[in-house]
Amino acid sequence: MIAGSVAGMVEHMAMFPVDTIKTRMQALGPMGSSGVRAPPHSTIAKAVSSIMRREGASGLYRGIGAMGLGAGPAHAVYFAVYEAAKSKLGGNRKGHHPLAHGMAGAIATVASDAVLTPMDVVKQRLQLRDSPYRGVADCVRRILKEEGVRAFYRSYPTTLVMNVPFTAVHFATYEAVKRMLGQSAGEDRLLTHVIAGGAAGALASGVTTPLDVVKTRLQTQGVTCRQYKSSNVFKTMKLIVREEGPRALWRGWRPRIMFHTPAAAICWSTYEAMKGVLTKIDAKIDHVGDGVR
Repeated sequence: MIAGSVAGMVEHMAMFPVDTIKTRMQALGPMGSSGVRAPPHSTIAKAVSSIMRREGASGLYRGIGAMGLGAGPAHAVYFAVYEAAKSKLGGNRKGHHPLAHGMAGAIATVASDAVLTPMDVVKQRLQLRDSPYRGVADCVRRILKEEGVRAFYRSYPTTLVMNVPFTAVHFATYEAVKRMLGQSAGEDRLLTHVIAGGAAGALASGVTTPLDVVKTRLQTQGVTCRQYKSSNVFKTMKLIVREEGPRALWRGWRPRIMFHTPAAAICWSTYEAMKGVLTKIDAKIDHVGDGVR
């Protein structure tokens, strides 16, 4: 849990500006909140230019406090449940077991997203252009007052619909690439975890982009002009396609992949390194304890 917590915080803090760009590109519908057409955030360069010109570098980091509060506990749960489920499902046995790895990742996602989703809602609302909230505490207070507790979990079903396949693909790819590279590079080498993590992040994030767009829209609808009557994933997806065309579901796919590829590499390498250090410390404590006994 300690290793997972550290890995999650390092991952999200390091890549936060890219996540802000992705959120801006996905959240804006065809019309802005003022009733006029929203400025184009169709490319990464335009999004960065707009943020830097209007808000400065700090605009890229709005909401990072919320992610800091949520990422640590969520990733602690995420990796702890994954390791336990992988062991129970036979993923640690000799050989390659992609189904066990994928199922363990899916189970871990259900648990960790229950912890992370409320802070993810706060984070994304703070990331928006012209966000009306002064900070994390103000955002939490106003959501509770104006929309109730349910607003923090409105996107939870959508998050699960997205993250269960995302995590299944992610963990199965990570374990497969790690095993493949481990044959020549050595399974415990840092480079192995970096390459395997990056490959897993790129593939999983790319194929689940449409669901991420839906999640972003549902989490930010209290701030943007577009309100969705239903939190049903597929109804919201159909509405987006009808109003904005199929391309809207792929908005932000480039920064999403740009985020998850290095983020996964950072996360996995940090996690494995921390796990190795903590395992050695634990072994030393056990050794001292055996000596005392």
